[in-house]
Amino acid sequence: MSRIFLDFLFLFLLLLQISLNGYIGFSDHLRTIHGYPLHFPTETWPEDNDPAFIGPFFSECRIGKLRGDERDLRKPGIYYRVERDLRTRKDRFGFELHERLLWDIREGMIGAEIFDPKHAFIVTWKNVTFNGGQQPRAQYVTNTFQAVIATDEVMTYAIMNYEHLGWTTHTGAGGSTDDGQGGTPAFVGFNAGNGTRAYEYLPYSQRMQIRDLPSYGGANGKLGRHIFRIDEHIFPGSCNPDPQRTNLPLFFAPESGNMLGGTVVNVTGPCFTPKQRVTCRFEDWEVEGIVRDANRATCITPPGMKTSGYIDFLISQDGGPFYWKGKFFIETPMTAPEGVWFDDMNYQLKEPERLNLKWDWKNLTYSQGAQESLPNRGELEILPADFLNRRNLPQLLDITVGLLQVNLTNPVATMELDQTPVLWSRPIPLAWYFGPQWKRKHGKNWAESMCQDWINFDREMKLFAYEVPKCPCLIRQAIASKAFYVPDFSCDKDGNTQCYFHQGAQHCIRTGMANKDAAGQQCCYDRDGYLMMTTDNKWGGNPQRAHNQGMMPYIEANKVPSLSHWALDVSPFYMCCMWQDEQSDGCETYRFERRHSQDCVGFQPPGAAKREYRAMQASMTAGIVLAVLIPIVVLAVCLVVRYRRSGQRHGEYTPNYAVEVPAYGKPLTMAPAPSAAAAVKVAPAPPLLQTDNG
Repeated sequence: MSRIFLDFLFLFLLLLQISLNGYIGFSDHLRTIHGYPLHFPTETWPEDNDPAFIGPFFSECRIGKLRGDERDLRKPGIYYRVERDLRTRKDRFGFELHERLLWDIREGMIGAEIFDPKHAFIVTWKNVTFNGGQQPRAQYVTNTFQAVIATDEVMTYAIMNYEHLGWTTHTGAGGSTDDGQGGTPAFVGFNAGNGTRAYEYLPYSQRMQIRDLPSYGGANGKLGRHIFRIDEHIFPGSCNPDPQRTNLPLFFAPESGNMLGGTVVNVTGPCFTPKQRVTCRFEDWEVEGIVRDANRATCITPPGMKTSGYIDFLISQDGGPFYWKGKFFIETPMTAPEGVWFDDMNYQLKEPERLNLKWDWKNLTYSQGAQESLPNRGELEILPADFLNRRNLPQLLDITVGLLQVNLTNPVATMELDQTPVLWSRPIPLAWYFGPQWKRKHGKNWAESMCQDWINFDREMKLFAYEVPKCPCLIRQAIASKAFYVPDFSCDKDGNTQCYFHQGAQHCIRTGMANKDAAGQQCCYDRDGYLMMTTDNKWGGNPQRAHNQGMMPYIEANKVPSLSHWALDVSPFYMCCMWQDEQSDGCETYRFERRHSQDCVGFQPPGAAKREYRAMQASMTAGIVLAVLIPIVVLAVCLVVRYRRSGQRHGEYTPNYAVEVPAYGKPLTMAPAPSAAAAVKVAPAPPLLQTDNG
């Protein structure tokens, strides 16, 4: 096993180890094998070590010999190279490698649209044979495969290329001594190490289907190529050709979408065929999708999903069962990413003169020239004066909150879908649009009139402010009260510090869940860490009649996520305080009566777990008494604490080969232990292995 020290961060590590046995290691090797098939994480950890590794073909290997029919006649062995700082490379090879990795991963893996590789590590196992072959011809039964690891130091992707697999199993796992067939084939997958988690690439790993690796995958249209994202979780980019089970994991990106719908979701799971009918089910809503290639299909979330949180996401093929399943997260309009936004805060004003609307045009289609009503160039200037003479239906003038959407007028021509992708803004006030019409309806002082209408309406509703949790007195108590409160994304000391609705605050919190009446609490803290009150100014926190997350059943009044909160709590703040003077009657009624901040009188910080401690102490006492009264019972407690230091020992679980690593750029030398007389020189190889399809 050879060690390679890196001068850049790779998977949070600076040390890689190349093993002849078909894997790239990041920690101590597997010292003991208790039997086959292999199980990761190691079931006996920490007694036995649990190595972290990337394993394109984890099996006992040896250097084989050329058969004579290979296209590449270079010597058998292990080839590797490390390529750094690809983004700034000026040489031809570095530039071409960067572009190839960038587009191969972006086009071959869902959710990789913004990935830009910075470093790459490439290892090729060329003509390696199985350990234990006794016949001379066994040396010519070889495998050739490759692992390409690319990272931007945040996300990491692995490309596995399989050119030829002539054997599946070494003799220690039950393979034939003649051709390496039978028994338990090699392990293919990833292990995070230290007893945490692992990913086994099924249906290939440790099954006879492993021989199909060179003829499946199909990433970038190349058979034998398989792509994975390898971060906290492992996401495959290739389809699963073995849909025999009835509960198969579905992989998709993005993993969340706006409640209002229109999110383009790319899915990977089953193997698709051209013109195949794909049905996507989001909880109780079904939409038709479209096949992109053998590994990917696309669906668009349905409009108006009146729910929030995790929902079931399933797909079926040609009207069949929904075998492929996952969990899709529905975000409220207030917390979902902004697909449409204004480049300044003028839209908050009572009478703005000019608004500049923007959106990311690539989130609709890669065709920047797509045009129906207006060009998809990502920006639009809005002049509120254009709406001076607009006359909407009378019932529409009661609307005080809205959202902007940008969509494709003709999705069939652009994306071959009947449903259009939609980009949504956050909820916004509508004075810039309805202002002239409100003035005609309510008069010159339309803000005061609409504020008074809301005050009369709110007074007729149930009192709620005394049924929500009390605010902590100090910011340090607020931060510690994680059982009740979460940071307010509009004013967060660790995130958005703009605090437009709570000027002078450094941090605000909200209740994490609604109470039994769907209400919530908001608390804000000034620069000194003290609770801000609306009795001092209009920027304090407010109790909320409708919680942003809503409450089941979501279709009832006051329970629609985000929209009920804006209609009942946020829009009145504009009409009464933002568009009026702070000392006006409407704003003072809002501040002192309808949405007054609650002080911290009655707040009880979370207590220490005394009862649990006493119960545990009583249980221990009872156990001691029981042991004394019944001397037949013998209780032995052993605590074994094993401290491990990474990098202390590295090697193979079969001591067949010793590895010597010269400086980078020189040949990698591998020789049978302990003699180095039969050394095999291994030179750097091209970065990507060409498969039979090019």
